[in-house]
Amino acid sequence: MTGALEAVIMEIRKRSYGNAARQALGLAIAAACLVWVFHDVQGHKLLAQARDIRWQWVAAAVALDVLSYVCQGVRWRFLLKPAGGISLARATQAIYAGLFTNEIVPLRAGELVRAYLVSRWRAIAFMDVLPSIAVERFFDGIWLAAGIGLTAIFVRLPKNLVRAADVLGVAVLLAAALLVALVIRKKRAPAGPPSAPKRLWKPLRIFASLLDRLARGIGEIGTSRYFYYSLFSSPLIFICQILAFWCVMEACGLGLSPWTGAAVFMILYFGTAIPNAPSNVGTYQFFTVLGLSLFGVEKTTAAGFSVAVFVILTVPLWVLGIAAIAGTGMRLKDIRSEIGALISRSKERS
Repeated sequence: MTGALEAVIMEIRKRSYGNAARQALGLAIAAACLVWVFHDVQGHKLLAQARDIRWQWVAAAVALDVLSYVCQGVRWRFLLKPAGGISLARATQAIYAGLFTNEIVPLRAGELVRAYLVSRWRAIAFMDVLPSIAVERFFDGIWLAAGIGLTAIFVRLPKNLVRAADVLGVAVLLAAALLVALVIRKKRAPAGPPSAPKRLWKPLRIFASLLDRLARGIGEIGTSRYFYYSLFSSPLIFICQILAFWCVMEACGLGLSPWTGAAVFMILYFGTAIPNAPSNVGTYQFFTVLGLSLFGVEKTTAAGFSVAVFVILTVPLWVLGIAAIAGTGMRLKDIRSEIGALISRSKERS
């Protein structure tokens, strides 16, 4: 008994050290990025730039950014129709709760938070909500690759961004082939809950069962007409986000075209795809300045803009995210505990 207790304590310590090490690494990267961004930057020019911000463009940027997440709510409603559906207000609330969670918790835990909230509000099984989020990521890949290709017609893009688009295009094609296979499998699969062979090692059995359930859910979405509604509503999300980013450029007086704004936004999107410090502080500013420098923007101006766009587009997200979580009547800590319990019960049933 004592030996087992000691083993558990050692495992907890290992995980704590691992989390602390990851957090320390993330903070170190953020600090290094911020040092590079603000090295040799002229402080008086930053202050002058802040005084000259045009607030009408700031208001437009915030409105467009909020509208982008409402559009995501519309898309998610379509994808959730096969599982039971949800109102636009609830879908958008769950999205903001998830976005705020992603700002403060690593590994995109916000995706699980919004799935849990929908399952709680609509009495839908938690695992039945996750396929809709997987399909969302597929759509994002399609339209991001298309957006890079379209932007390349109007502005000269960095070679690394073009290469990233090529890799993304291949990944999208593979995902599309997998989706087609899942749709065909769904049409041929017998009715009833998925099951994994009992002879499999338990961890493999759990993984196989969860993967099978996810695959069936994706296949069900793919055979629905709402799949196409959500696919063709997806570009509105990126369009609103890019225009919001460009409006901040106008607010700061950069005088760049919307296509250049799109190119810098995509560099930032790829650069912050892997979360590190909370809210991507440091890497957000680094990739914004890097992107602007590729289009001839002077470093002090680019650094000032990187701070302005971060504050203008992130603070409203925090405010609405906190309000979204408060509106659930639960604390984020409680939500995460409930998710852990749901996952544990799914493992026990497998």
